[in-house]
Amino acid sequence: MGVMIVTGGSRGIGAATVRAAGRAGHDVCINYLNAAGPAQALVEELRAMGRRAVAVAGDMSREADILRVFETTDRELGRVSVLVNNAGGVPAGRHRIEAITAEGLDQVLRLNLAAVILASREAIHRMSTAHGGPGGSIVNVSSASARLGAPNLWMDYAAAKAGVDCMTQGLAVEVAEEGIRVNAVRPGLIDTELHATSGMPDRVARAAKHLPMKRAGTAEEVAEAILWLASPAASYVSGAIIDVAGAR
Repeated sequence: MGVMIVTGGSRGIGAATVRAAGRAGHDVCINYLNAAGPAQALVEELRAMGRRAVAVAGDMSREADILRVFETTDRELGRVSVLVNNAGGVPAGRHRIEAITAEGLDQVLRLNLAAVILASREAIHRMSTAHGGPGGSIVNVSSASARLGAPNLWMDYAAAKAGVDCMTQGLAVEVAEEGIRVNAVRPGLIDTELHATSGMPDRVARAAKHLPMKRAGTAEEVAEAILWLASPAASYVSGAIIDVAGAR
């Protein structure tokens, strides 16, 4: 199936995507920030499936680390054919705009928006027929907060994800004649470690009863949408943003 890079691939939606990619026949570069153990465990899982895999540490908010992820993939696995821009994060705890600092805002935007743009740039250099590549697919992980605004919670994060939506649609047009499809998934409330690491470990339990389906989604449900967008089954789908949010 080709070579896939999954940023933020050691946990949550990223890890579920890595596993689904391995089952679908992809070789995978797993980018991670601090979770070396889980990332290496995923490498072993994929190798047991007969796939090639490598784990690469890197902070995707840093351009030098983004370059290292792609260069390592080139060297160890070959030319990337699918990029999943999954790495991201939210500020700890709830906050209103009065609590946002310039430094904190810069961190949120660099990780959740700038990293997506810069990683996509590197993928396009390798995928685009205009650069001698065979084409490929980029799937961005946005958030339902881009539609909802996340008031009194993470409005800065929501704004960054709205930027991802805009970039997805614009880039899809920009590279449409170069063999590259660009799409996004927009997860709603998903039961992952994100809530605990952001200081709200009980968020899923508290919020589930207010959701249309009365439950949070799973990382695996999001991963299935990502793999479909990346697959030949979605060959005429580009510029799409798919909500995986349980009718929310």
